[in-house]
Amino acid sequence: MWTLVGLVLVATGAGGFAVWQNTYALREEKVSLRHDGRLLQGVLALPERGRGPFGLVVFVHGDGPVEATHDTFYRPMWESFARAGYASLSFSKPGVGGSEGDWLDQSMDDRADETLAAVRWARERSDIDGRRIGLWGASQAGWVLPKVAARDRHLQFVIAVSPAVNWLRQGRYNLLAELDRDGATAAEKATALRRRETTLRLLERRASFAEYRDAMGDVGGMTPRRWAFVARNYRSDATADLRAMRGTPLLLVLAGHDVNVDAAETEAVYRELLPAASLTVAHYPDATHSLVDRDLERSSWRLTLTAVFLPRELYSGSFLADQARYVVQRGTGGEAP
Repeated sequence: MWTLVGLVLVATGAGGFAVWQNTYALREEKVSLRHDGRLLQGVLALPERGRGPFGLVVFVHGDGPVEATHDTFYRPMWESFARAGYASLSFSKPGVGGSEGDWLDQSMDDRADETLAAVRWARERSDIDGRRIGLWGASQAGWVLPKVAARDRHLQFVIAVSPAVNWLRQGRYNLLAELDRDGATAAEKATALRRRETTLRLLERRASFAEYRDAMGDVGGMTPRRWAFVARNYRSDATADLRAMRGTPLLLVLAGHDVNVDAAETEAVYRELLPAASLTVAHYPDATHSLVDRDLERSSWRLTLTAVFLPRELYSGSFLADQARYVVQRGTGGEAP
């Protein structure tokens, strides 16, 4: 009996600790935005105290069906921004988390239009300081952030986390990096590259999904909707938009173990196209594409326990504090609290 009582107490204590660790110094408000005939559902995360007006970070998601909190992955960032005096705004992608539509129907221009609509919506609120609005985006958002910043010259800053520059080069890099990681042989790499070239030829001639399936045989996780999304966006390249947004302060965040994006190429392009005075580059040598520590990401049980019991420790190094410091410096020229 005492053993059972002890187990119950331990379980209760662990559960209480998990609840405490997943309670954030925020005031979350469910919000909605009607854009392009569709209702988007989102979250506005305000600092715990005060009436504002607050600065704002508008979140732009990476690839995939992402809801507003990114399955709570964003909340540690929202809290760090809140402590720096900034609110955070994030809408679920179309077709996710109650938002209408289908994110697979979107081009990168569509995503930029959606982000601009979110910024306009925020500027109409009395608790948001329209002069202190910036963007945060990761991965695929690398094709969205520069478009938005080029069209809205009043944005205070952009934070680009592991952003891609060119869809085709990024895809080739990702393919080879994953093959290297998995110990593929030279023959296996050659086969994968041939399949990739076949796919590109099919995209160039606007082949249907049925034609793609017939040519490739095993299509893996590709679906007709995903094929249409790739066909719509595979020519994406950020360089022209990066030139057009010159002068907007930008924090480029790069990971040392990124198998999705070629961090070295990304840094070289950003340094070439953006003025040194407006560009800050932050390196996290132990991080993966998602800015999670590589050793942590490679252990599924450690990753799960950390996400449940220590969610703020998911991110590598001083990533959270560095971002908070950056937004404060853009707003006041001072140091983050």
